[in-house]
Amino acid sequence: MRTAFFKAIELLFSGNAQLLNIITVTLKMGLSSSVLALLIGTPLGILLGCYPFRSRQLLVIMNRTLMGLPPVVCGLICYMLFSGVGPLRHLKLLYTVKGMIIAQVILITPLIIGNLESFVSAISPQIRETAAGLGLSKGITILLIMNESRYQILSAYLFGLGRAFAEVGAISMVGGAIAYKTNVMTTAIMNYSNMGDFSLALALGIILFGISLCLNTIAAAIHWRLNQ
Repeated sequence: MRTAFFKAIELLFSGNAQLLNIITVTLKMGLSSSVLALLIGTPLGILLGCYPFRSRQLLVIMNRTLMGLPPVVCGLICYMLFSGVGPLRHLKLLYTVKGMIIAQVILITPLIIGNLESFVSAISPQIRETAAGLGLSKGITILLIMNESRYQILSAYLFGLGRAFAEVGAISMVGGAIAYKTNVMTTAIMNYSNMGDFSLALALGIILFGISLCLNTIAAAIHWRLNQ
């Protein structure tokens, strides 16, 4: 562990081109997919939890089913869609970072929707009752609920970001873990472990943990600042 730690520090300051590429691709994929999933999942989760409607329970069940979608199944579906015989083959998304981001968005969005839906459904009745007494419109009421859910939205984003960084199955199938193109931290760790280079794999794991810690610290600082 000590050797791996010092090796990780050495790799970070060595300017190794392959390592820098792996970190860059990891950050691009993780941040892009988590932000897109948040932009899609936040309004859907809040709307699903705000007001009862006829097909709401069915949509909740469908979303909770998608929350448990195995990553390898998601990867297989995306692979079949993007491959040379798939309906989306003309987009040339297979073995690209864009294809990996799409797979990640499919996996993360239901998690964000479910996270916000369960929270909003618990707080919305009281807010709706207060808003109705004040004669506020549904649009204003939804904005009030979003404001009350801002910490939960940040928590949902951090959860999605962590899931994006930790994913292996779907992105390895869609991206192919190609060096200098689609290789990310998790797939690199898996590849180095398969080659028997456990010291380097552990070093990469330490770097990945450090990146995640830095991002979560920044997000926590932003949350603290917003609540001052």
